[in-house]
Amino acid sequence: MKVLVPVKRVIDYNVKIRVKPDGTGVETHNVKMSMNPFDEIAVEEAVRLREKKVATEVVAVSLGLKACQETLRTAMAIGADRGILVETDADLQPLAVAKALKALVDREEPGLVIMGKQAIDDDSNQTGQMLAALLDWPQGTFASKLEPGDGTIQVTREIDGGLETLELTLPAVTTVDLRLNEPRYATLPNIMKAKKKPLAVMTPADLGVNVAPRLETVTVVEPPQRQAGIKVDSVAALVDKLKTEARVI
Repeated sequence: MKVLVPVKRVIDYNVKIRVKPDGTGVETHNVKMSMNPFDEIAVEEAVRLREKKVATEVVAVSLGLKACQETLRTAMAIGADRGILVETDADLQPLAVAKALKALVDREEPGLVIMGKQAIDDDSNQTGQMLAALLDWPQGTFASKLEPGDGTIQVTREIDGGLETLELTLPAVTTVDLRLNEPRYATLPNIMKAKKKPLAVMTPADLGVNVAPRLETVTVVEPPQRQAGIKVDSVAALVDKLKTEARVI
C-alpha cells in the first residue's frame, strides 16, 4: 500500500508572529520556517506503517514556493521515500490545495492519505475534509491512534465526550492530532541520504488545477494587548466588579 503525506512549510512554532506594517499579512522575510508540526506527525506515522510492512512506499507532497523543497527533504530525512513539489507562488487556500492533492491522488493511486489536521499558520482545518469529499473516500479526522487491518484502518479520534473509534474501508483519508505519536529526529546520515532521494517538481497547470485564490484578505491586525489585572479585597468586591465593569454576570 502506498501512503501519501501532504506537508506544509509554515513559520516555525517558536517564532513570534509579526504583522506587516501595511496590514496585508504576517512577516515571513528572514523568518525561520519549518514543517507544520501536525504534518510532521503524519510523516512519522506513515513511516511507522512502512516499518510494520503495512505500507510499501511513503510519498511526501508539498505545494508552494521552491523553498518547500527543503520541507520535503526534511520529510524524506524522517523516512519518506520520495517527494513531489507542486510549485506555485499563488496564495494557496484549502480548496485549491485539496483539488491539487486530488489530482495527485489520481496519478499516484495511494491506498491511504495521512495529513495533519490543520496548519498552524491559518488554522483552517479544512483541506483533509475537502480532499475526502472530492475523492468520495471515507475519512477519519483528529486521529490519536491508527490501527491498520485487512483492507481497513481503525481510527481512534478525539471528540468532546472522549474517544470515538471508526473503521474505514481503504482507500481513505485521515487527519492526525498531536497525541498520535512523537516524531523522530532526523539524523545526519538520513539528512544526507534525503538529498539523493527523488524529488519531482511540477506546476498546478501540469495537474490541470486552477489555484487562484477565491478569498481576499482585507486586513490583518495583531490581537489587542492584554490589560493588567487587579486585586480585590473581598468576594463582594470581586462580584461587584464582575457585574459593573466586566459585565459577565
